[in-house]
Amino acid sequence: MTIAPPPLGLLLDVDGPIASPVTRTIAIETITNDLVTLANQGIPVVFNTGRSDVFIRDQVVKPMLAAGLAMDARVFGVCEKGAVWFGATMTNFAGVQVDRNLALPDEIVADLRALFDARYSDTMFWDDGKHAMVSLEQRTDVTSGEFLPQRDRFAADAFDLLERNGVGAELGDRSSAHPVSVRIEPTVISTDIERVSLGKALGAERALSLLADSGPIPRLWRTVGDSRSDYGMADHLHANGFDVAHVDVRPADGIPDKPYRVITQGDLDNDEAGAEFLAHWVREFAG
Repeated sequence: MTIAPPPLGLLLDVDGPIASPVTRTIAIETITNDLVTLANQGIPVVFNTGRSDVFIRDQVVKPMLAAGLAMDARVFGVCEKGAVWFGATMTNFAGVQVDRNLALPDEIVADLRALFDARYSDTMFWDDGKHAMVSLEQRTDVTSGEFLPQRDRFAADAFDLLERNGVGAELGDRSSAHPVSVRIEPTVISTDIERVSLGKALGAERALSLLADSGPIPRLWRTVGDSRSDYGMADHLHANGFDVAHVDVRPADGIPDKPYRVITQGDLDNDEAGAEFLAHWVREFAG
C-alpha cells in the first residue's frame, strides 16, 4: 500500500520566528503547543538553525516533549547551518551527528577564543555548544546599543586574525586576498564564523535527507525565517521542484525578488509573527 505524503512540511529557523530574540527562549506558549499539535497530526517539522544541538534540545525539544509531543512525530533538528543534526523523538533519535569536515580548524578556534577572552567578554558570551562553528552571542544583560558596535569591532578583528593566519574570509562586501573558505556573519544578537559551505540551503538538504529515511516527503512546504540568509531554505526547495512559500517574520530588512511566494504576517514580527503563522495552520487542519 502506498502511503500518501503529509499535506505540509515545515522548515523553521529558530531565533526570531520560534524563540524570542530578547529572552532566547520560546516566550509565547502557543508556539510550543501549536508545534506539537501539527507534529502530532503527521506534519514534519524540521528546525533549520545556526543554533547548537544543546540549545535546540533544551529550549525547543524539551518544552515540546513536556507539551505532549508524540514519540513517533517526525521532528528533527538541523543545527549549525547543516553541520549537525539529530532526530528529536524516540522513534527517530540516533544520536547527534556531526560532519567534522565542516568544522573550523582547532587552531583557528583557539585564536578566536583568545581574541574573545581578551576584548569582548563584557558584552558577549562564547557558545560552548558548537561543534563546527564559532558563535559569540550578545549577553542578556547587555543592550543592543551596547552590543552592536562591539559586534562590528569583533567581526573586523576576526577578519584580520584570519587574514594573518592565511585563512581566506568574507565579511559582508569585504573579501580576503586568500581563497575564501570562511564566512563571518554578524546577526542581530550574535556573530557566527563558519565554513562558507554551511548555510540554510545545506540545512534544507539535510532536512530532506532525514525525512526521506523516515517516510514520505511533503510536496507543499512553508519555510520561516527572520533574515535574508533564511531564504536559502526556500531557494533549495524551489530548485528541487517543491511547492514552497517563505514566511518572512522581519520583512523590514527588505524582501528580495524570488520566484516563489513570500508571506508576511501584517504588522507582526519575530516570534509574534511566528505564533500567528503556526496558529493559522492549526486552524486550517482543525477545519
